[in-house]
Amino acid sequence: MVGFVIVSHSRMLAESVADFTRLMAERVTVIPAGGLEDGSFGTSYQLISDAIEKANSGDGVLVLMDMGSAVMTTEMVLESLENHKVKMVDCPLVEGAVAGTIAAAGGQSLELIYRNLTKSGYVNKF
Repeated sequence: MVGFVIVSHSRMLAESVADFTRLMAERVTVIPAGGLEDGSFGTSYQLISDAIEKANSGDGVLVLMDMGSAVMTTEMVLESLENHKVKMVDCPLVEGAVAGTIAAAGGQSLELIYRNLTKSGYVNKF
């Protein structure tokens, strides 16, 4: 099953989005990677890297980010990975996480979920 990582500048926001997705897709692995190691605001290369490893069950990982340095830091992490099926998804954070995890719970592939989440307006159907 496709796993998910939620990257945010806020630990609480990332954890809350992950918790919210579990209400509708409890079997899907969603790992929050928010804030810095000390709990302050920011983005951490190591937290994102560790979250991707935890979320990867072999079917790949989709990473959703809030903005700015979350995107840049995630790009740096992905550049350092070898032989991993990991994609960054440019979509609204909460709506994308909900729609994506429901699709993963239904058995959709990484590529199909990615394509659907990046389609204009897909997540606004809910």
